[in-house]
Amino acid sequence: MPRLPDRRQALALLTACAVLPVQAQAAFALPQLMQLLAQVKSGEATFTEVRHSSLLDRPVESSGRLTFEAPDRFVRETLKPRSESLAVVGNEVTMRQGSRSRTVQLDSVPEAAVVVAAVRGTLTGNRDAIERNFDAQVSGSAARWQLLMVPREEKLRLQVVQIAVVGERSQLREITVSMTGGDYSIMKIQAK
Repeated sequence: MPRLPDRRQALALLTACAVLPVQAQAAFALPQLMQLLAQVKSGEATFTEVRHSSLLDRPVESSGRLTFEAPDRFVRETLKPRSESLAVVGNEVTMRQGSRSRTVQLDSVPEAAVVVAAVRGTLTGNRDAIERNFDAQVSGSAARWQLLMVPREEKLRLQVVQIAVVGERSQLREITVSMTGGDYSIMKIQAK
């Protein structure tokens, strides 16, 4: 007949079991988040966004669709209040509004490049892109997490204070871009 543990052994066993979930939760960091996100190779979602600007009397609301395909394709199609799109493929950005369109190299617009790097890097789980462009901090667990990114380049920090991404498992749910001067936007994302 096996011997039952004494009180000290039982207490040690219970303490170890209580500590395990805390240790497992503490292990969720940028490498684990990027590995989780990298499993998704493409996706579609709808979004609603509210932009707050000190130059405007009231916030600007928009909505539309998002699509991405790893490793470097991202499209944001705004349907309301007016039709426009932004398509990023590699280093090329094509902006369309009505019948007009314009294509530029992404690295020629650094403030846009940093936001695209954050969104595209997060969507594709590209840890190198995130760490190359941002000081990144992850909190939470795989079930619900937050990724805070501060641009590494001082020149970009003069425009973009930080980008916060909230997600659940491999799905992005909200992206907040905070600009200097207090302007910010909050995009809520609903996967299809």
